[in-house]
Amino acid sequence: MQLGNLMINYEEAVAMILFAIGFSNLLLQKNLIKKIIGLNIMDTATYLFLALKGYITGRKAPIVVDGVQDVAAYVNPIPSGLVLTGIVVSVSVTALMLSLTIRLFRRYHTLDLDEISLMLKKEGR
Repeated sequence: MQLGNLMINYEEAVAMILFAIGFSNLLLQKNLIKKIIGLNIMDTATYLFLALKGYITGRKAPIVVDGVQDVAAYVNPIPSGLVLTGIVVSVSVTALMLSLTIRLFRRYHTLDLDEISLMLKKEGR
C-alpha cells in the first residue's frame, strides 16, 4: 500500500532525495565550493517541492481568458511567486558566498574549512 503512494507521488520523493543529497553534502564536505553546491541543491529541491504543491492537474495559470472567472479553473499563484522570490534570493546568497570564498582563498590559499579554522586559531582570532 505504501509503495503505491510513493509511485503516485514520485515527484515529492525526488525532491526529498535531492534535499537529502544537498544536506549531506553541506554537512560532510570540507571544501567551501562543495558546501555552496550542496546548499544550491537543497534550494533547488525546496523550489521543486513548492512548485509541485502549487500545481493542480487540469488547471491553468491565473490569467482570465475567455471570461472564465471561476476560481476552480486556475492554480494558486502564491507558490510560484514564492519560488521566483526564492530563486532571486538564492542567486544573491550564492554570489555573496562565492565572493567570500574567493576572499578566504586569497588570504589563506586553501578552500578546506578545517585548514582555515586552524590558521585562524594560529592567528589568535
